[in-house]
Amino acid sequence: MHGGDHGPRVTLAACRQFLEHHPDAHLLLVGLPDSLREWSHERTTVVAASEVVAMDDSVEVALRKKKDSSMRVAIQQVKSGAASAAVSAGNTGALMAIARYLLKTLDGIDRPAIATQMPNAQGGATTVLDLGANVDCSAEHLLQFAVMGSALVSVLQEGSPASVGLLNIGEEVIKGNEVIKKAGELLRSAANSGDLNFYGNVEGNDIFKGAVDIVVCDGFVGNVALKASEGVASMVVGGLKQEFKRNIFTKLAAIIAYPVLSALMKRMDYRRYNGAALLGLRGLVFKSHGSADALAFEQALNRAYDAARNNLLDRVRSRIAHAAPLLMPADAQPAPDAAAPIH
Repeated sequence: MHGGDHGPRVTLAACRQFLEHHPDAHLLLVGLPDSLREWSHERTTVVAASEVVAMDDSVEVALRKKKDSSMRVAIQQVKSGAASAAVSAGNTGALMAIARYLLKTLDGIDRPAIATQMPNAQGGATTVLDLGANVDCSAEHLLQFAVMGSALVSVLQEGSPASVGLLNIGEEVIKGNEVIKKAGELLRSAANSGDLNFYGNVEGNDIFKGAVDIVVCDGFVGNVALKASEGVASMVVGGLKQEFKRNIFTKLAAIIAYPVLSALMKRMDYRRYNGAALLGLRGLVFKSHGSADALAFEQALNRAYDAARNNLLDRVRSRIAHAAPLLMPADAQPAPDAAAPIH
């Protein structure tokens, strides 16, 4: 309840809205008891914690010194089975470190990845991962991200298998560094074995065109793309609002075009896409943007609720198990038996 820039003032309001929209849901509110004393709702339980991880705390402080933080206690609820998922707007590095330490990674997954959606021109959203958990990735890591992302999108949308694109500097197979080229080979092999619906290489603008359902990249590139998209969306929406106020003619134009402009601003409102999944863990954890208001934090709760209700964890496990031979790094492949005959 204490994560992000606003803490309980926003998270409590979001929880109340969420409970109104989901009459079958129950929330465990984890935080300092004094901050939650005045809260009351029949479908909530307050779980006490004595510490809070600050946004500027190091991973070491969060993991080693604040062992009774609201963040750690919340993830412990998932580990114990008391909660189906955990949601936090707090320190991203601390959240990933604590979640990985307590929940561990799934078999076949080396590193968890952060995945979220970005609006596209097709009227839907493109799922992008990783968004900052892994700055340096191997080709095998990118394949793992693709498998996990496919499982996530299968929860979010019905219909044909989700298409996967590999973010590159061009669509041609020969482009990119050695890691990207090797990742492309692994993704094509996964497509041939039926583990993925691989589209091929995509470029940055394809995220917003909606060329594919899922875009896979390393965390450095993904985080830059995310922050850039949020900045552009805020600039466009803010610019439209200012233009409406400029003079009588723009005000009249705004009145006439209001339905279209309103729909556009709603589509570009990044708050509606808040809630990034930490994929690859033995439990469901979702990260809300630190600056989230009540509307945005409620969206993160919605994503966690949908993931739990649609058995995201089991779907990820199933896909990983099927793709296990491809997910294993080359240097970890079992050596051929010297005594075995060669065919």
